[in-house]
Amino acid sequence: MDPEKSSNSSFEDLSNESDIKAASENMIKKEKEAISEETKMSIKDNEGTMKLSDIADSDSDSGAPASVGDEEPCDILGNGQLVKRILKKSKLKRRPMRGELVTVNFTGTLADGTVVEKEETLQIHVGDFEVIQGLDMIIPLMIVGEVAEVKVDSRFAYGSLGLKNDDNPELSIPPEANLIYEVHLIDAIFEDFADLKSYDVRKKYGTRKKERANFWYNRSEYSRAIQLYRRALEYLDDRDGDPDAKFDKEDIELTNMELQSLLDDRLIVYNNLAMAQIKISAFDAALQSVEHVLRCQPGNSKALYRKGRILDGKGDTKGAISLLQKAATLETDNRAIQQDLAKLIIKARREDHNEKEMYQKMLGQAKKLEQKSKQAQKQQIVESSKLKLLGYLMGSILIGVAGVAIYRYKY
Repeated sequence: MDPEKSSNSSFEDLSNESDIKAASENMIKKEKEAISEETKMSIKDNEGTMKLSDIADSDSDSGAPASVGDEEPCDILGNGQLVKRILKKSKLKRRPMRGELVTVNFTGTLADGTVVEKEETLQIHVGDFEVIQGLDMIIPLMIVGEVAEVKVDSRFAYGSLGLKNDDNPELSIPPEANLIYEVHLIDAIFEDFADLKSYDVRKKYGTRKKERANFWYNRSEYSRAIQLYRRALEYLDDRDGDPDAKFDKEDIELTNMELQSLLDDRLIVYNNLAMAQIKISAFDAALQSVEHVLRCQPGNSKALYRKGRILDGKGDTKGAISLLQKAATLETDNRAIQQDLAKLIIKARREDHNEKEMYQKMLGQAKKLEQKSKQAQKQQIVESSKLKLLGYLMGSILIGVAGVAIYRYKY
């Protein structure tokens, strides 16, 4: 039932907004300093009166051609693991924002020049882990129309796992490989909620997010997979994408067939999301995910199986057995279900045995306590009897002594 699992990679999630913002500010400052220095050097003494502001205005003119220059590399993180160098400047000033749809061309090579990745007119959403982390961090620092060379440490590329190329094994990316990319940022578009109402757009984006989430899941990068599965669900919803809107059927016009298609995809994503959440022991969240599936498809064997695993993780072994038995009747040839069911039955017997032993121990301790209590009571009775006997004896002696004293006194 589980997607194929790979060993842990060395990815580290540093692509949050604060990291990108800090890196962006650092790079922009360096670019401004470099541009200012170049501008000053380009002013000739005999031209005298030209102002720097006039030069800046002329550079930003829409008719100015994009320049090609030998720019100094910019160390984004300050440790040499992510370095950007502009190969071709853009005459525009717009940088893409996180979440915007961008179109890029890029070519990735190893240190020896072997081309291992190449994409043309690839569309992605910035910050959605649809490319390697290094590129996801660099793209918001580029200007639309710019071409840049990016040196990416393996930590922000494919880590200790590398990337296998099944079609051409010679072009596989080895583990711990540093990569060099040439990236051309073609376009960046802000999508309004109105742009996301068509079936084709929702199907396209939802499917793309789901497939990329599966990629991260198979690399054991469960947190990234969860984020992309959730993003896929946003697009596969049959309502308007505005989270603050009140939804009516008129918000998005879809045929019954289109609605069913989105629903089927959405249930697949919920099932995969639950599996990723199980992997990080987020059992409560995973339970909510499978319940979404079972409300629509009570006989979904995968959802039943995963709910069984969730209940097992939460300590409800008997409940897990009941669900896995249902799943096993629906998929009689599924060995994974049969094996897990057998393990749970053995676990349940062991738990019953342990409970019996615990009860016996508790009962034995209770009997011992009862015996000790009875013995203590008997001891108290004996001691009390001895004291009474001693009291009677002393009383008798005193009476006798008193009688003798009285007799002698009289006679």
